[in-house]
Amino acid sequence: MWVIKLGGSLLGSPELNIWLDTVARHGDGKVLIVPGGGIFADAVRDAQISSGIDDATAHRMAVMAMDQYGVLMTGLSPRLVTARSELEIAERGWQHRGIVWLPSDMVCADDTIPMNWEITSDSLAAHLAAKLNAEHLILVKSSRPDADQQVSLEKLTKEGFVDAGFGDHIAGKAFNTWVVGRQDCVAFSEGFVYDELERVGLPVRCSWN
Repeated sequence: MWVIKLGGSLLGSPELNIWLDTVARHGDGKVLIVPGGGIFADAVRDAQISSGIDDATAHRMAVMAMDQYGVLMTGLSPRLVTARSELEIAERGWQHRGIVWLPSDMVCADDTIPMNWEITSDSLAAHLAAKLNAEHLILVKSSRPDADQQVSLEKLTKEGFVDAGFGDHIAGKAFNTWVVGRQDCVAFSEGFVYDELERVGLPVRCSWN
């Protein structure tokens, strides 16, 4: 299983459509997209400021915002299918489909996940990757971090590429964590293979310097 987080910053870019089409064609039940929150989560932030709702309520709304982005993705690429539970993910896998996770049901029912803005879709993608025993977690960013062969978790956190809690969700986990740029979609035009991931992806080093 490969878990691929597609951020809200990709919305409106041609690369988003390419990523979605590639997963639809080559996902084969083994590639699962985690949508970011994007403009939908931004609307929740605005609503919290204007209404004064607490972080727990805003957290639930923000996770539902990820659902909205996920539904939008299937509208852009109708061959993709959604899944809300581990059972549905398994069923879509048996059907050999490209999968988009709608996280609100699983996340809002999990009291181990902090209900605040410090946990974003990056950490939720890592949480899911661990739950599914995934082999790879790939974060697709609008731009790649400035690094050569690998990138440290400390750098990613300090520069705002990931949320503050992300390290807790990947440290000691079995899956490999990678960062790629949105333009790297072209590397997987023939399918999701490790050689291409190793060529274009920056592996994340989990030790803090």
